[in-house]
Formats: sequence, structure tokens, C-alpha cells
Amino acid sequence: MSARSDRRWAELARELEFTRLPELRRQAEGWRTGLTGLTALLAVLVLLKGRDSLTDLPEAARATATGLLLTAFALLTVGSFLAVRAAHGAPEHEILLGGQALRRWTEQEVARVTRSLAWASLTYVLGVALVVGALVVAWTTTQDASTRPVVVRTHTAVICGQLSLADRRQVEITSETGFRVTLPWTEVVSVKPATNCP
Repeated sequence: MSARSDRRWAELARELEFTRLPELRRQAEGWRTGLTGLTALLAVLVLLKGRDSLTDLPEAARATATGLLLTAFALLTVGSFLAVRAAHGAPEHEILLGGQALRRWTEQEVARVTRSLAWASLTYVLGVALVVGALVVAWTTTQDASTRPVVVRTHTAVICGQLSLADRRQVEITSETGFRVTLPWTEVVSVKPATNCP
């Protein structure tokens, strides 16, 4: 039983030499599909929602989140190309007629595909980590609209504070000292968000 088992394992090991490249190519095809889908999803999300969300961030956080997202997109794109290279190989015009030449080419191609898959998986992990980093930056630095100060300009003054109330007739601002100012809209020239009150 043990000798038959050993013989079968030896046969499988010999067959593996001939089936390793197609198996690696199938693996790479899965990585290519996943990376391409993730890259497309990231691009669509950034195009549709990213600009609106990033404008709510302070300037330093906006620059950091944008840099992280662009780097993540670049990494995922490079990973997609590496996975495509691993799945389909490089275009070659050489026709291998001899068995030894084919064996050498297969060994070199297995090494190239393995390297490409390793780099593709690394770019995938780094790209996802950078997207998560950008989300953390956005979540931790976005201010709630109700807590952001506003600057209200009237014909005679400039008032900065928290927006307490805004309806069709009036706007109410609460200063940092707790003093409330109620202004009718007819006196208000502009209301703009502020990063902080002077």
C-alpha cells in the first residue's frame, strides 16, 4: 500500500511539471478579473461621489485623501497589468521546436508568472490599504454640518458662529461665547461655511 502510494505521488509530481504553467495562468486570470473589477469600482466611486465628499474635508485632509486614492488607483492598475501579463504571457514570436528548448521556456515562464502574481497580489493589498486609509482620513476629519461655523455677512457687520436656525424668515447664529444673534434674511448678504471663527 505504501509503495503504491509513493509511486502515485511520484507520478503526480512528474505531472505537476507539465501542468504547473496552465494552473498558474488560471490563477492569474482570477487575479486579473478581481483587480480589474476593483480598479473600475474605485474609479467609478471617485468620479461619482469623491469630489462631493472631498470638498467637505479640511485642505490638508483633502490633499492626503486625494493622494492616497490616486496612489491606490495607480497600484491597482499596475496590479491589473501584471495579472494580465501573468495570465496571458508576453507576445513572443519564437517557435520552440525542441523538447529541451520548450522545457527551458516553460521553466522561465513559470518563474515570470510566479513573480508577476506575487507583485500583483502585493499591489492589490497595498491599493486596498490605501483606499481604507483615504476613507479613515475622510471619516475622521469630516466635520458634522451642524457643528461647522459659518460666516454671515450683513450690510453692516460680519458675524461668525454656529448656525442654530435657518428658516424662510430668519437665520440664527450662536457665537462661541453663547450669545445668539437672530437676523432676518432681508439683512443677510451671504452665509458661508468657515473653518473656524477668528
